[in-house]
Amino acid sequence: MPILNGLPPKILSVEIWKRGELHRIMVKYASGGDEMSAWEKWKTRPQNVWLRKALFQVHLWTGIGLGLYVLVMSVTGSALVFRREMARALARDTRITAGPGARMSEDELKQVAGRAYPDYEVTRIWLRKNPDQAVEIWLERRGKRMERLFNPYTGADLGDSLRFGFRVVLWLVDLHDNLLGGQTGRLFNAAGGIFTLLLGLTGAVIWWPGIDTWIRSLSFRWKTNPKGFNWTLHSALGFWIFAFFFMWAISGIYLSIPGRFNAIVDFLEPLNTSSRNLRFADQVLFWLAQLHFGRFAGISVKIIWTVAGLAPAALFLTGALMWWRRVLKPWTGRKTMAPSRMQKLEVGARSEF
Repeated sequence: MPILNGLPPKILSVEIWKRGELHRIMVKYASGGDEMSAWEKWKTRPQNVWLRKALFQVHLWTGIGLGLYVLVMSVTGSALVFRREMARALARDTRITAGPGARMSEDELKQVAGRAYPDYEVTRIWLRKNPDQAVEIWLERRGKRMERLFNPYTGADLGDSLRFGFRVVLWLVDLHDNLLGGQTGRLFNAAGGIFTLLLGLTGAVIWWPGIDTWIRSLSFRWKTNPKGFNWTLHSALGFWIFAFFFMWAISGIYLSIPGRFNAIVDFLEPLNTSSRNLRFADQVLFWLAQLHFGRFAGISVKIIWTVAGLAPAALFLTGALMWWRRVLKPWTGRKTMAPSRMQKLEVGARSEF
C-alpha cells in the first residue's frame, strides 16, 4: 500500500517500490499553482530531476564496468591492513641445530650449492650471525633467480628461503599495488582510483531521497519491504562508508603516482633545503598514506579498516544485483519473448492457408 507523507498544500507524496528501488511520485491534487523550481524538486522529489537521472546512469554503468576492480581492491586491501603482522609471522628464520664442528666457509657452501644445483651459478651467500640460523644462498640461471636455505654445518638443502604463506602476501601486495603489471599496472591503478572517485561522488548525489525520507535512508529496512532490502542496503551502506570510500580513492591515486603529487607540491611550495621542517603539503601526503593503510592508532583502527574495507565489495555485489534486475533481466525477457511471438505469427499464418 502507498505511504502518504504530508507536503505543502496541493502536493501529495506517494512512495512505491519498482524493481527493488524506492521511487517517490509527487501528485498535484488541486488545479492551479506555479510549477516547482529546480531547487524545490531537488528537495522533495529528486528522482524527477534530469541531472540525477543522468548521474544515475553514469553511476550504474561505471559501477558495472569498475566492479571487478573494486572487488579486488576491497578484498586485497582488507587483507593487507595486517600486512606487517602477517609478514613477521610468515617470514621467521628457519632454526637448525648447531653441529659439533665449525660452520662451513663461503667457498665450501658455494661448492655444496653448486653440487645441488649444477645448472645454476651461485651469486650471493648470506651468512647469519646466530649459529642456529640457516644460510641463505642465491643462485641464478638465464635471468631466473632461486633463493635457498642450507644448513651451514651439514650442507643440507633446507628448501626455499621464503615460505609459501609469505610469497602469498607478496603476491597480494603486488596485485593491490601494481595489478601484477609493474609500472604499467600502477598507471591503471591510478585510472581506477579516478573512476572510483567518480563512482563515489555520483553515488552521493543519487543517495539523496528527498527531505521527507532522508532519515529512513540511513538504515536497512528488511521487515518493511523484503523486496527492496537490496536497494536500502546499498544506499545506507554507501552513505556510512562514503568517507572511507572517498579517502581510499584519493589516497590510492596518490600512492599509484606519487611523483605527480610531489611535483605539484614542489610547484606550489618550493623545497627549502635550509629548513628541516616538513612542508604542510608533505605532511598531508604522509597522513594520506597512513590513512590508506590504517597504520596510526594501533590494532583497533586496523580492525575497523579491515571491516570497512570489505564494504566496497558488498556495494559491488548489491549494485550488480540491481543492474541485473533493472537492465539485464528485462532485456533477456524481451529477447525470449520475441521468438515466441514470431512462432504465434507463423502458426496464425499457417491456419489461414
